[in-house]
Amino acid sequence: MQRKKIQEAMKNVYFQKMTANGYHEIEEQIAGLQKQRPAKIEQLKAARALGDLSENTEYSTAKRELRHLESRLRYLNKQLQYAEIVTPSDDHTVDLGTTVTIEFEDDDEQEIYHIVGKQEADIAKQKISFDSPLGQALLHQTAGTIVTVEAPQSSYRVKIVKVELYIDKLF
Repeated sequence: MQRKKIQEAMKNVYFQKMTANGYHEIEEQIAGLQKQRPAKIEQLKAARALGDLSENTEYSTAKRELRHLESRLRYLNKQLQYAEIVTPSDDHTVDLGTTVTIEFEDDDEQEIYHIVGKQEADIAKQKISFDSPLGQALLHQTAGTIVTVEAPQSSYRVKIVKVELYIDKLF
């Protein structure tokens, strides 16, 4: 009976879609933070040894930094726990894990974007989330299609020039 309840509850859990590269990046962040943890604990111990804790700014700072580090570790571990790694198919359709070249209709300028999960989005690296306005407009479309992007301030049209699998240099 208990197992059935757990299975039913798991059907309603929302899993965060991400690429394998995004999952790997989170694993690397966790590893880096875990390496920092012993040093933060030592800082806290050293600050505690200084005496009166009520007016000990070193202690308060060390405690806050350790709490922040552990909070970040919990957050990242939850990201992995509820991750759904999406493996894109090579059917030339825009989906998570694909690279898409688009051309803006108003100025014929071309841009290349990688479609990724929410956690991985980084416009400086040309990575856009699948649920951003542009990502939503492009999702499940093929090369040659013209789509209208409904952005918060206005709408614009783009033509999908090319769709290919996204290969990151992490692996």
